[in-house]
Amino acid sequence: MSNIIAIVGRPNVGKSTLFNRLTKSKTAIVEEVSGVTRDRIYGMSEWNGIDFSVIDTGGYVKGSEDIFEEEIRKQVEIAIDEASVILFVVDVTTGVTDLDESVASLLRRTDKPVYLCANKVDNASRQLDSAEFYQFGFGELFNISAVNGAGTGELLDQLMTEFTVEGAPEDESDLPKIAVVGKPNVGKSSFINAITGEERNIVTNISGTTRDSIDTRYQLFGFDFKLIDTAGIRKKKKVHEDLEFYSVIRSIRSIEYSDVCIFMIDATEGIQKQDLNIFYVIEKNRKGVVVLVNKWDLVEKDTMSTKEYEDKIREQLAPFNDVPIIFTSTITKQRLHKALETAMEVYQNRIQKISTSKLNDFVIDIVKKNPPPSIKGKYIKIKYATMLPTHAPSFAFFCNLPQYIKDPYKRYVENRLREEFNFEGVPIRIFFRKK
Repeated sequence: MSNIIAIVGRPNVGKSTLFNRLTKSKTAIVEEVSGVTRDRIYGMSEWNGIDFSVIDTGGYVKGSEDIFEEEIRKQVEIAIDEASVILFVVDVTTGVTDLDESVASLLRRTDKPVYLCANKVDNASRQLDSAEFYQFGFGELFNISAVNGAGTGELLDQLMTEFTVEGAPEDESDLPKIAVVGKPNVGKSSFINAITGEERNIVTNISGTTRDSIDTRYQLFGFDFKLIDTAGIRKKKKVHEDLEFYSVIRSIRSIEYSDVCIFMIDATEGIQKQDLNIFYVIEKNRKGVVVLVNKWDLVEKDTMSTKEYEDKIREQLAPFNDVPIIFTSTITKQRLHKALETAMEVYQNRIQKISTSKLNDFVIDIVKKNPPPSIKGKYIKIKYATMLPTHAPSFAFFCNLPQYIKDPYKRYVENRLREEFNFEGVPIRIFFRKK
């Protein structure tokens, strides 16, 4: 199971504020009015080197005639079912309420770890007041203040003991894992059916036909890898059915478990906001990526249309636009095997290891041609570099004044790394550290 935290509780206890604190964002709307959050909101974060996802749910309400509150209740129950850890948030300023009791009763029926968090504890007297929440029987109580972050560090330290570093299921196979991802109805299942020569997946004109991630072992034309067809990732406001919610979570999981993502877009629509959201999930998880522009046969072309289309895509994907872009059609089977060849090339780019000696020859060369600019009369000297032993390419550059290395120079180093060692389609990370 993925590392997923679901934040649950009755309305107006500070769940969205805690979500924003954990994800270091302002994604969730926060107001002093109950029921502001009506959809599940997803975010990603990292603590002590462990990546995890966070779901902010609407406030749990039971027995209400409000149609929104009935939907919120269903959303909370699904989030509890899908998460690996649950944060049960209560409000110390109001104490135990009937709704808190209802949520606690629901959580007692799950075998998932439940962490009880008393929010808005920002002084000593409130710490004493929070003791009444022990009556729920969930063991240790975490006193936190989501507004100023008090107690959240200790909470995260404890939460990380529930997670694995990789956040992926155990898989004894060393086969490369390639996920086919994209919005609903861009042709993911048609792509897999076309290259396997089997009607492996159901294909209709109705978006959302594929509900689950489906693995296919591909052993043709010298290839041997796992191919994963994912459910289409929809905009959250369009995720109405319970099954749709499962599909979105499983698609995100498929990205997490994969080595390379074949990211499909619809040539007739171009890259839209939801496409970019999917691309950012791939980049955030540091997976290799190949952009597949499907339905190219439906686009009217002239001599410059392919180049213009490709330039526009790279502009939209910036700053990480060093990705292969292939124009295909699952109907005419145009360049489908080229897509697989490119995906395997990206996989090799991602797993390549560069020796320290070769890397330092590279460092000497780039510093000689373009040394870091001096700051306040101080000269930055890069001493040496090494490739870190991580699952995705990461590099550490050791220097005397790492704090003075600015973003433009970091981009220069990354661009030269890509030119020298071919990291096309692969996000890389560069750290400047004190020698």
